[in-house]
Amino acid sequence: MTGAKMNCYTINDLSQWARLVFRLKDQLPVTMSWRPKADRSLDQNALAWKWAQEISVQRGDMEPFEVHGFNKLHFGVPIRRENDDFRERYDAIIRPLPYEQKLACMVPPIDLPVTRDMGVRQMTRFLDATRDHWTREGVVLTMPEEA
Repeated sequence: MTGAKMNCYTINDLSQWARLVFRLKDQLPVTMSWRPKADRSLDQNALAWKWAQEISVQRGDMEPFEVHGFNKLHFGVPIRRENDDFRERYDAIIRPLPYEQKLACMVPPIDLPVTRDMGVRQMTRFLDATRDHWTREGVVLTMPEEA
C-alpha cells in the first residue's frame, strides 16, 4: 500500500514471533515481507565490550558502559542511520537533543538499541571504526587474534 508506514522487526526466536503475531491480530489484514539476517557474532559483541573495558582502564575517566555508549553514538548511529526506519525515528527524537542527552540515551536505563540490532557486516564496521578512533587516541586494544 502506497504511503503506509513500514515497520521493521527483527525476530530471533519463537517468543518474539508470537509477540509480533499478538500485536498484529487487531491490525489484519497486513502484508509482510522478510529477509534472512545474519546474526551478529557473539565474538564481535564480546570484543566490543572487551575494548570498552580496556579503554575505560587506560583512560580512567569513563566506565565501560560509558565508553560503549560513546562508541554507539559516534560509530554505531551513523551505521544504523543507513536504515530508513532507524534514521527517521532517530532524527525526529534523538538528533535534536543536546550532545549530553544523546549520550545519555546510549546507556542504561534508556540504552537505545544501536549495536544490538546490527548484523555481522555492520558490527564489523562498528568495530573497525571503534578500533581506528581509540588507537589514534593512544589506547592499546587487544586484537581478536590475541584474545
